[in-house]
Amino acid sequence: MARWVPFGGAVLVGALAALASALALPPLLAFAAGALVGLVGAAVLAREPAGPVPAAAQGAKATMPSTFGRALIEKLPTPLLVISRTGRVSYANPAAADALPRLEAGAHFAHLIRVPAFVEAVGATLADGEERRVRFSTRQDQERFLEARIGLLPPGDAFGPEAQGIVQIEDRTDQRRAEQLRSDFIANASHELRTPLASIIGYIETLQHHAREDPDARERFLAIMAREAGRMQRLVDDLMSLSRIEMTEHVRPAEEWSLTEIAAESAAALLPVARRQGVTLAIEVAAGGVRVRGDRDQLGQVFTNLIDNAMKYGGAGAVVRVVEAAPARAHPNRVGVTVEDSGPGIAREHIHRLTERFYRVSASSSRDKGGTGLGLAIVKHILNRHGGRLEIASEPGKGSAFTVWLPRSEGGEGAAAGDVPEG
Repeated sequence: MARWVPFGGAVLVGALAALASALALPPLLAFAAGALVGLVGAAVLAREPAGPVPAAAQGAKATMPSTFGRALIEKLPTPLLVISRTGRVSYANPAAADALPRLEAGAHFAHLIRVPAFVEAVGATLADGEERRVRFSTRQDQERFLEARIGLLPPGDAFGPEAQGIVQIEDRTDQRRAEQLRSDFIANASHELRTPLASIIGYIETLQHHAREDPDARERFLAIMAREAGRMQRLVDDLMSLSRIEMTEHVRPAEEWSLTEIAAESAAALLPVARRQGVTLAIEVAAGGVRVRGDRDQLGQVFTNLIDNAMKYGGAGAVVRVVEAAPARAHPNRVGVTVEDSGPGIAREHIHRLTERFYRVSASSSRDKGGTGLGLAIVKHILNRHGGRLEIASEPGKGSAFTVWLPRSEGGEGAAAGDVPEG
């Protein structure tokens, strides 16, 4: 209707002008008639809206003032609560509903997060209006570290006539764990390097003073120093290798290779080492077979680490076998290769921690054998990149079996090791 008013006014003005000309009205009377028409038109325009009312102005008295504002808040990835002065939750976005299983409309906030520090901070802000930030942890299925930012919304049409509290909750669990892992890693790496370094420095000082003229001591000490320096070098190499793997862990490899062929080549390269250590290394995988998408060098490193560990901890006289894994319903559409040994085995309580950095079942035995405590951590991160799994089975006195499972390539030939026939 409003868009026709200017057009109608123009027609009316034109009609009056034509009438004034036809009737030969005096100029003053014609001016008065035109002014009257203008005033009437202005009054009509003032009564009609100039255009559609913006969505933000509609429903201003709702809990969320506009469709845009509500959509924006509901799309926030962090939980958001609006709490009345009585402590009742008057609004919660979907992220809050996902993060707080006990969330109910109108529930008191203290029933949602029963942590004294959080309850006290929200209560204090509702009382004095000052903004606060509080960090706390909760325990449900697992421990979570959270940070809440608490403020007060001003009273008004947008959120109601009374001031209400607004609480934003951020999950800091991943950040806290990353900081803890980094701290533990630095502490462990420093400790692993400090021990051989202190040994080398001590023998250098001895050679400079008391054993300066003792050829036998000099040869013995130099051999120990060379062994400790080699240990430091292996540790640094493993640290660098782990760092490189982590940098590309999110990038899936594109090339296709035979997993059994890579395992056989890695084992064959260690045959001279096995002979020196008095270990029987049996390679029972065939070349070719099912193909997987992978980084050839990294997968070779996986089997090198596993076979080396089996020989190292199996000891002289042990038998280490590299075999293709039998089909398993727990690993459908996957191919597996197992490295098993006849060594002393591993107690059940240690198995789930074996892939942790620097974790050792026996620290002294591992160091004596030249282990860095990073070999299985490297295996885990490589398999993470390939979408694979490491399955560990062991029992004290009955040896151990480490099985690498990888998804078969879509274009791979042959039956996958994880494909169990029906019937």
